[in-house]
Amino acid sequence: MMKLYYSATSPYVRKVMVLLHETGKLGDVELVTASGTPLAPAEALLAKNPLTKVPALERPEGPTLFDSRVITAYLDTRYKGGLYPAGDGRWNTMTLEALGDGITDAALLMTYEGRLRPEDRRWDDWTEGQWNKIARACAALESRWMAHLAGPVDMGQIAVACALAYVDFRHDARGWRNGNPALAAWFADFESRPSMESTRPPAG
Repeated sequence: MMKLYYSATSPYVRKVMVLLHETGKLGDVELVTASGTPLAPAEALLAKNPLTKVPALERPEGPTLFDSRVITAYLDTRYKGGLYPAGDGRWNTMTLEALGDGITDAALLMTYEGRLRPEDRRWDDWTEGQWNKIARACAALESRWMAHLAGPVDMGQIAVACALAYVDFRHDARGWRNGNPALAAWFADFESRPSMESTRPPAG
């Protein structure tokens, strides 16, 4: 059986978990808790992923896979999930997934800045720069990507939904919905999917 090293609060892990729910293959994977931070890496991951980051997917037939996009592509291929469409549509899906992951990257850096860096060393302008990335990404989703978001479920949509949910989870007061009514409506609908409801992170 494959092992997924995970943290319940990681938005990158959540992408993988949503895929497993959407494909009905959650039972194929053993979940192994491996929480950590850049200052306190997860010891359980050292031999699996030298970056000590989750998610990491240990397979009986080959090396452990890491980086959420590698894992989701592998699992989608393995299970013929169709979450990465064939042809030119694949590039749109992968670009949208990269945009969602970029939102997550910026939001996570904001979280680390506020939680891990000593208060007297925090750089407000740098934090605002990360938020500006999120705001620009949301504006782009609102103006350019709504037709794709309204289409068949794919990994691009899952990545965006997990990213926006993480912004809500850690930076809700920032109000990403302001000026993005279509995106907000889409997210409210997508967030009600069983795969999203089943993977909500615990509070805290």
